[in-house]
Amino acid sequence: MPPIEPPSLWNATWTRPQVAPVDLPHEADVVIVGGGYTGLWTAFSLVTNDPATRVVVIERHQVGFGASGRNGGWCSALFPLGLDDLARQHGRDAAVALQRAMFDAVESVGRFAANVDTASGGGDGLFHRGGTLTLARSDRQLASIRREASSARRFGIGEDDIRLLDAAEANAMCAATGVRGGIFSPHCAAVHPLRLVSAMAAACRDHGVTIVEGTDVTDITPATATTPARVHTSRGDVTAEVVVLATEAFTTQLPGHRRDCLPLYSMMIGSEPIPDERWAEIGLDDRPTFADARHSVIYGQRTADGRLAFGGRGAPYHFGSTIDPVHDTDEEVRRRLVATVADLFPSLADVHFPFHWGGPLAVPRDWHPHVRFDRATGIASAGGYVGDGVATANLAGRALADLILGRDTELTRLPIVGHRLRRWEPEPLRWAGIRLVALAARRADDADAAGRPRAAAVWDRVYTTFRG
Repeated sequence: MPPIEPPSLWNATWTRPQVAPVDLPHEADVVIVGGGYTGLWTAFSLVTNDPATRVVVIERHQVGFGASGRNGGWCSALFPLGLDDLARQHGRDAAVALQRAMFDAVESVGRFAANVDTASGGGDGLFHRGGTLTLARSDRQLASIRREASSARRFGIGEDDIRLLDAAEANAMCAATGVRGGIFSPHCAAVHPLRLVSAMAAACRDHGVTIVEGTDVTDITPATATTPARVHTSRGDVTAEVVVLATEAFTTQLPGHRRDCLPLYSMMIGSEPIPDERWAEIGLDDRPTFADARHSVIYGQRTADGRLAFGGRGAPYHFGSTIDPVHDTDEEVRRRLVATVADLFPSLADVHFPFHWGGPLAVPRDWHPHVRFDRATGIASAGGYVGDGVATANLAGRALADLILGRDTELTRLPIVGHRLRRWEPEPLRWAGIRLVALAARRADDADAAGRPRAAAVWDRVYTTFRG
């Protein structure tokens, strides 16, 4: 039996549709390992572009069990690397093309959601495009968002896409404490992540995709010149021309892939319904997702049913890239998140947060998501979203489908395609490095909040130097 999922707000407000179990086929054209956003978008894109393609998705537990079903519900055009970093690696035109493709990915998810009926996961609360707001609550944070806006302008990204706000404008959108300014982009939607992944699975099944749940993939044998690839599972083997690894943080549990990415835990809390008069004090009227510009990432949304879903990084990295259900909750992190909400919104200090959950996300060594396909071995993969995967997985899945089908498109020419991974250092260097980054982030934020600019600058330099 699969482990019990953590008590998330999303599980409490959406019941998974009951689906009859299916047998594991012995062969397919494409086998996708992983039933999250990446796997399902790849499957959906394959069968909608070529309905004759026999696609099998194999999921160890149930679709959306990992980050896809328990994330913060941001369908955003955010990318782990900024435009300047992308331009240094790939050139200015490639950086702009990728940012524009990310804008379109949000629209792509929105178009899908608009066509989903309520019975299979749609209706109110599935997708609401209210944009995203990053608040500046200190001098350093104000300088950070100004640099972000300036960078956008240098790359031809105008105010319709990214707009700098003064203190009054930012406060009018979100009346958090100490707001000195903000930056807003319309390219983000608040989603119910578990409803979205359920709707995607239903759409895949409707188009002929076979989804096999409760099946563990134990190994993968690449194709040779004379034999197809083979996926070894707890229920038998499947042969295929193409095998897609769409396992994100859980990639580290596949043989030979432990150092491909770093499984970093992110945690959330969810509130009881908050009265309208309290929301009138806070704002977020059009339900923009929101954060501030601290190093230790926080993220929140006002849900369709009037709750606050709020999360942040800061859970400890577990030695050896361990992933275990016991890590899905952490009382110290929960307390810090509740305290952060009270600091942002003192009027919510007495609000009850009955839900606490988390899970691992995938961090590549260079913070750079990838899409790859080696036709000789039949092995394809996509992932490494660093927590911004709802829209990025849509983009990656569509690009991966084009690669597999041999289509030369704008998507297959994006700089995420063909990107080669740097492997993480072996232990104990991996553990020491990520702990140092987390410490530097917390120290920089603490110094910043206390008004110690020189100390903040020192820890900011340590964080920037060692993060990538």
